[in-house]
Amino acid sequence: MKTLFSVFATLLILHSTPEFTQAQVVDPTVAGMSLDRLKRYEAYVQREINTGRIPGAVTLISRNGELVQKAAFGFSNLEQKVQLKTDDIFYIQSMTKPIITVAFMMLFEEGHFQLTDPLSKYFPAAKDLKVLKNPEDGLDSETVPIKREIVLADLLSHTAGFTHGLGQNEYEKAVAGILGQPFKTIQERVDAYFTIPLLGQPGEQWAYSIAPDILSALIEKFSGKPTDQFLAERIFIPLGMKDTGYNLTKEQQRRVVQVKGDDPGGILTTHPKMEGNTLWSGVNALFSTADDYLSFCQMLMNEGKGNGKHFLGRKTVEMMTMNHSGDLFGISEGFGYGFAVVDDVAESHNLGSNGTYYWAGAFNTHFFIDPEEKLISIFLTQTTDFDFYFHNKMRQMVYQSIVD
Repeated sequence: MKTLFSVFATLLILHSTPEFTQAQVVDPTVAGMSLDRLKRYEAYVQREINTGRIPGAVTLISRNGELVQKAAFGFSNLEQKVQLKTDDIFYIQSMTKPIITVAFMMLFEEGHFQLTDPLSKYFPAAKDLKVLKNPEDGLDSETVPIKREIVLADLLSHTAGFTHGLGQNEYEKAVAGILGQPFKTIQERVDAYFTIPLLGQPGEQWAYSIAPDILSALIEKFSGKPTDQFLAERIFIPLGMKDTGYNLTKEQQRRVVQVKGDDPGGILTTHPKMEGNTLWSGVNALFSTADDYLSFCQMLMNEGKGNGKHFLGRKTVEMMTMNHSGDLFGISEGFGYGFAVVDDVAESHNLGSNGTYYWAGAFNTHFFIDPEEKLISIFLTQTTDFDFYFHNKMRQMVYQSIVD
């Protein structure tokens, strides 16, 4: 039988072996997130590049106001094999919508309007809009009167009855045709929206829509300034978002990431116009960087505060990130003002927290903000093959790295 001393001696030897010492190496963490586990995320991104699904990506994670991860993978120009950099500029498409929504709500806080105001108060043509009885039959099919007028809150939650022109029926194609016309100003394009019937009755369905364009036109009416000027003066400059805007300088244009086409290895021959724009779309059209968009997200995470300035009040941010669409948007999620909002993590079958809000852009730019975990994640690539798969994978790989 071993003596107590011999047992102790054996344990001492085991504790001093290289194997035991290696097992005790502490996993490096930043803000409670494992850097080792985040290598899984980086490996996933690299696999997407290796298979040709995306040309490259910039990823950025912040928690508790601390930068956890920022990296660039792959190429900004696939043809010329130009390495992507973390300060490269992306066409963020529908990630424009949350920015426009914040600007609109800043004017709400100044008392310019009520969210229950009818849209016709500011655009009289909206008063007598009709609703298509069967959108599949096209614009010339039978219509019915609207049951109630569109109110401004409907625009914010995409429940006004407009659509986005992304579908294949004749009605959607007509909306896409309006979006494709060479209007000079946002006011001209919005006027055209009121010449066609609605997809559905106000408040009775959620349909991703051109409503943020109307918000942009309203920003100009309420502020007396072009939307691009309002955004620059009230959001971009105060937040230090120096690379965000509708038009880019020549130096900035050299940092714009090329957009990959749908086919493997495909390259688009046309790109978003980078200068000379005069139509300040609320639907899309902004360029930005990961750092700039982080500044915007961090302001929202901080309940409307950024760079020592209040952009929105705490209660306004709280209202914006509530579900205002009921069960019209989805089973586990709703839609707030400018963002989708997670209502039921269990039902979503994805990692996260109730109250997380997020959105994305058509060229696969994605972000989410989780107030409970004080977590922000941004994933930026440029490919026309849009898929929320990228958002879900980002959630999966980022949340699994939380270890505190």
